[in-house]
Amino acid sequence: MRPGENSPTMPPIDDDTGRNQLKSRIQELIDSNQVLVFSKSYCPYCVKVKDLFKELNVNCNVVELDLIDNGSNYQELLLEMTRQKTVPNVFVNKTHIGGCDKTMQAHKDGILQKLLCEKNEVYEYDLIVIGGGSGGLACSKEAATLGKKVMVLDYVVPTPKGNTWGLGGTCVNVGCIPKKLMHQTALLGTSMQDAQKFGWELPEETVKHNWETMKTAVNNYIGSLNWGYRVALRDKNVNYVNSYAEFIEPHKIKATNKRGKETFHTAAKFILATGERPRYLGVPGDKEYCITSDDLFSLPHCPGKTLVIGASYVALECGGFLAGLGLDVTVMVRSILLRGFDQDMANRAGEHMEEHGVKFLRKYVPVKVEELEAGTPGRLKVTAKSTESDETIEGEYNTVLIAVGRDACTGKIGLDQAGVKVNPKNGKVPVNDEEQTNVPHIYAIGDILEGKWELTPVAIQAGKLLARRLYAGASLKCDYVNVPTTVFTPLEYGACGHSEEKAIELYGQDNLEVYHSLFWPLEFTVPNRDNNKCYSKIICNKLDNDRVIGFHYLGPNAGEVTQGYGVAMKCGLTKEQLDNTIGIHPTCAEIFTTMEVTKSSGGDITQAGC
Repeated sequence: MRPGENSPTMPPIDDDTGRNQLKSRIQELIDSNQVLVFSKSYCPYCVKVKDLFKELNVNCNVVELDLIDNGSNYQELLLEMTRQKTVPNVFVNKTHIGGCDKTMQAHKDGILQKLLCEKNEVYEYDLIVIGGGSGGLACSKEAATLGKKVMVLDYVVPTPKGNTWGLGGTCVNVGCIPKKLMHQTALLGTSMQDAQKFGWELPEETVKHNWETMKTAVNNYIGSLNWGYRVALRDKNVNYVNSYAEFIEPHKIKATNKRGKETFHTAAKFILATGERPRYLGVPGDKEYCITSDDLFSLPHCPGKTLVIGASYVALECGGFLAGLGLDVTVMVRSILLRGFDQDMANRAGEHMEEHGVKFLRKYVPVKVEELEAGTPGRLKVTAKSTESDETIEGEYNTVLIAVGRDACTGKIGLDQAGVKVNPKNGKVPVNDEEQTNVPHIYAIGDILEGKWELTPVAIQAGKLLARRLYAGASLKCDYVNVPTTVFTPLEYGACGHSEEKAIELYGQDNLEVYHSLFWPLEFTVPNRDNNKCYSKIICNKLDNDRVIGFHYLGPNAGEVTQGYGVAMKCGLTKEQLDNTIGIHPTCAEIFTTMEVTKSSGGDITQAGC
């Protein structure tokens, strides 16, 4: 469309009817033109883009916003529809490319040519979501609610031990849910010990834990969740297919079910939500004899004496609840605990575990795992090497649990066929602030994103907001800052915002004030355990009105405590506001309303009395 052509004066957009008419007109232009450029005649970047399409011998339909009536109104609504305020604003076959730089990059990457070759193809689905975890399910249901035709493909590749599971992803099946339930099981064991100090008279014979009873109860609950997710997709008219998806073209996938039957499907847009799987060691015997968190929660027998390899939150959480069940647990650590978390807090959590029976082998890495005796459990021999010398050690265990990190499930889904770029080192997918990959019609959410939180609630939030931006004209983006989280170690660790190390890196030591305190929960006093082992800390930015930029809590019910303060931090919480808040007594959370001692002062932080 040339300047002014077929662009009649529209009603003012301060009128709802006029606004909707103009929005419909813009959408009609996008839908009816192979290449559409919203431009301004005097803009050199617009000229550059128009020259590119001319060189490609592609008919470029241009709307010169400075030469038509209500051009500023067009631009205002384009900002709402695309979150882009500048020109040129380029669309190819209904796909929003972006401005000059993005158009040139798409041309360089070959993406532009692929889009131009598609013409006006009619796709089978508006949206295909690859991955049926928390983020993928949330996004698919939201898109379907907004009237789109949606397919979800989910397929769990069996572990080396042959384990697989139902719809719902890692969190529901082999992550957050079973982990928290088994953590609760261990806490109940501690509570039974405490109960006797409060006057409860328990049978004289030793109270024992039955692994099979716990495992069956946990798996029954998970099964009910799997069924609920399938019902929810059906109710939303989302087509769920239990098949492995692989791109064969930018808009086309091959779906292979467990019997090897292949089907092919196309969509206008795709969302990658494939998540991650546990990483193995790459040493002899790891896949043959070891298990991961993908196997632990459905293990048919008690694991017995267990070696946990790794220092991730998965390693410490699993090691913690296994020890809480009365098992002999050793954690082998290559370097530091909870990399990426506040190290002061991580070490305190580790010290508490050590004081309660968990053994730590520090500065060692396994080099070989051998089977000594088959059984349920059997016996394994682990050979490990020091990271600081040539020393090697050997140990015998019933179970070896690997928890050294996770790898993104992006390597075998044909992303190269779609032109999607990934980080070759870790398989993570780089995206912009709208979860869009370098291929305009392909998005990614959840654990596979480069540099983002690997947390279920983050994936759910990102998925919902992405669907609303794509199909409801919304503009709100997922906020990856000040995300609260909790590590469910025996003494739980909750955090929100920056670690002390990261805060120093960003703002400098002199511009920070760190307040901290030990405390003794009232519930712990009668059993006389863990006196002054719980710990709280806030990190304040002195350059910004002592705004709280880091919140850290080590104590009972950390998730419940941290969630509330996470909301406050979203609202810009300051130290003064904490000081002016009246605490609820007697609680653990009130410690943050009475903190006075700074780290720099070196003052005593132990608590005496209530």
